[in-house]
Order: sequence, then C-alpha cells, then structure tokens
Amino acid sequence: MSDQPIEEDEPLEAIELGKLPLDAWHRDHGARMVPFAGYEMPIQYEGIVAEHEWTRSSASLFDVSHMGQLALRSPENDPELAARELEKLLPGLITSLKPNKMRYSMLLTEEGGVIDDLMVTNTGPHLALVVNGACKWDDIAHLREHLADEVTLTHYDDFALLALQGPKAGDILEELIPGTGALTFMTADLFEYDDGHIWVSRAGYTGEDGFEISVHEGSVAKLADALTSDDRVKPAGLGARDSLRLEAGLPLYGHDLTLETDPVSADLTFALSKKRREGGGYLGHGPVMEAFNNGPATKRVGLKIEGRMPAREGADVFAGDTKVGVVTSGGFSPTLGQPIAMAYVEASYAEEGTELICQVRKKSLPATVTSMPFVAHKYFRGN
Repeated sequence: MSDQPIEEDEPLEAIELGKLPLDAWHRDHGARMVPFAGYEMPIQYEGIVAEHEWTRSSASLFDVSHMGQLALRSPENDPELAARELEKLLPGLITSLKPNKMRYSMLLTEEGGVIDDLMVTNTGPHLALVVNGACKWDDIAHLREHLADEVTLTHYDDFALLALQGPKAGDILEELIPGTGALTFMTADLFEYDDGHIWVSRAGYTGEDGFEISVHEGSVAKLADALTSDDRVKPAGLGARDSLRLEAGLPLYGHDLTLETDPVSADLTFALSKKRREGGGYLGHGPVMEAFNNGPATKRVGLKIEGRMPAREGADVFAGDTKVGVVTSGGFSPTLGQPIAMAYVEASYAEEGTELICQVRKKSLPATVTSMPFVAHKYFRGN
C-alpha cells in the first residue's frame, strides 16, 4: 500500500472516493472508515493494538480490495510471450516461474527507481499481478505502453481481495475450503467456492502465515461472513496491517519505496536474480547494477529507538550533529514494546549496531541500527 490516511478531521465527503465491495459490511461490523489510496477503507474495528495482537495469536481478516488485480495473457501460438515481455520491465526471473508459484518484484524506471512493487503469479493460463492500490492506474498505463501489442492486459476490477492472516489461518481456511491447507508460502491455486472459483495465495504482508483470497465481488460478503463466523477470526483494519508490516520489516510503497529509491538502496537485492543481474535486459539494469557493484549512497535500515516516543515518517536522523538520513516509516511496536522505524541513512552509517539519533519535536531520541525483520517471519513453508 502506498498512501497514508488523510487527517482524521477531514470529512470523507470532501473527496470523491471509491467504495469497496464490502463497504456496508465494514460499517455494519463497526469499522471506522478513512480515505486511503482513493477508497473509503477501515482503519480499525476494536482497536489497532488489539487487532495487531489478535493477528499474532489467532487470525484476522483484512480487506485489501483496493489493490489492483491484473492478468497478462500471451497469444496461443507463443505461450511465453507475456513472461518475456514482463521481464523487460522488472528484475525478477519470470520465464522460469513454474505454475502456481509466486515471485515478488518491482517495476522500474530507466534510472532504476521503483515505480511500484508487486507480486507475480504463474496461474498456468496467464500471469497474475497484484499491484498497489494508489499506483494501479499508473502501473496499467506503464504496462500498456511497454508490453507488446500481442499481450492482453486485463484489470479484474470486479474482484475483491481478502487477506486472512495469523497462525491459525491455515486450519481455519482448510476447514472452510478443503485443499488450501496444502499450499505453502508463495504458492497459489484455484478452488471452488459459492458456485464459482476463488484464487488463493499463501502470502500476505503481515509477517505471519496467511492467505490472500481473490473472490468475485458478488461472493465476497458470503466469504467474509463465513470466515468471521469462526471465533478464531476477527476483522482488522489498515492500522494493524501497517504496524504488523513494520514489525516484519516490509517496505511500504510511497514511503519506503519511491521513484527516487532503487532495489539496492532499499535492501531488496533478494529480488535481483543472478541471471537477471548478469544478463540484464530490463529497464534500469545499468543504474541498478552500478549500485549493486559499487554500493548505494544510502541504504534502508531498521532502527530500534529508546524510550516510548516513536519517530515517524519525515524525522531526521543524525550521527552527532550531522544529518545522515530520514525516517520513512515508524511507530510503536506492540510486540516488542518499544518504538521502531525504517530509515534511509548514508551507507557508512548502515552497519548493524551503529548508534544514531532521531530528531522528533526538538527531542533527540537515541536509536540503534538493527537487522530486519524486527519480529521474525512465520511463513508456512511446509512440515
């Protein structure tokens, strides 16, 4: 996700916003709605900390239907064309992606800046892309501009996307939709539901085990009711999703990732496959490899901050009296019981254990560079 909610005292009616397929469902369940990425979205129900902790201990249902769900299809006489074309725009290896497998990657500019980060899945018949909500129209325009005319691009704007996240998610979904429990992290498949089909991916953006479920808007309320009728599942909003992804050390587009950041400075080199690093052939390859081979000027790092006051986006980071960086995401970690943040700092200050200072409201908060994730990932990779 990319945009932060607009100030709480700004009325929703002041901005023309889209409505999620579950808009009425959220309101009926007591959600507090805020503007986010062009939609009215639930920021919380019971409370951000309570929802955060429930996700860590049981399972929460998040509505992420603002995300863009796209499909790329090749002509029948060249089934791999879509994969080859997509590889021109991102650094991931897509032509070798096996059916029902997923891969994280990024659309890049010629200068190596990040247009968006996204998930790519080989469904068999086509490639499925899930892109950030606030970026999806720009992403669609970028793809249509650069992909071969023979590649068909479809936007599934009549499908919702739910995320069931937490340590009990696997058992819960398996009981409702048999077969889903066999999925492992970064795999996906098609399942029957409500006289139709749903696409289930074992993935998410909380650091916990869980699933993302693509379901037609006509069936999403029935699915949400079925999941939350289980006492182990509660609805959760954007607030808990953000605090969970921060603890998981996952970057947020528009904040930790922008057109001015590249995959190397963002510490996302795992997404640069060796074959693509050596062979190139994608937008931004030259600048990205210059940063990879020579080191970036700045680097995304984790910060643990002393005390109780969080350092939020925009806070300056100092080494002594010298400004060396800026916070891009920050907040209080319910799991760790202390403030944490992500920041871009000069590369010479990015080593783990480096002591820095975050400047917040004329207060100097001691901070230490730490490895991420702040809280260990709990992805299900099989027994």
